[in-house]
Amino acid sequence: MATIKVNGTQHEVDVEEDTPLLWVLREQLGLTGTKYGCGIAACGACTVHINGEATRSCQMEIGYLEDGDEIVTIEGLSPDVSHPVQQAWLELDVPQCGYCQSGQIMAAAALLATTPQPTDEDIDGAMSNICRCGTYNRIRAGIKRASELI
Repeated sequence: MATIKVNGTQHEVDVEEDTPLLWVLREQLGLTGTKYGCGIAACGACTVHINGEATRSCQMEIGYLEDGDEIVTIEGLSPDVSHPVQQAWLELDVPQCGYCQSGQIMAAAALLATTPQPTDEDIDGAMSNICRCGTYNRIRAGIKRASELI
């Protein structure tokens, strides 16, 4: 049994300590906005924030979380879709298929929280998520637009 705080709410989950956070979010808590992509923390579709840091949840075992860790998923980033990154994504029609976009948004939000006016180099360094549709130019434009909205 583990207690985790997700999107501001404490949850008791009955899982093994080596269970990936991704599966707890999706299967135990029903938060399916966080996607399974590769399972090896390479693609970033499963990106969530843990204490404000973009983290690949497919490789984060529940047992590694500490009491007081704050987990935020795409559902908790802004329930009314008012976060500047979400607004920029909508305004610029960033997604194509959309599968990776919750992870892209979470990575972009973490970047902007620490670097509100990112350069192209900052974006390149922080955005290692993979988009199979190749919308990288639109993602970059979305991040720049979100920085204007902050």
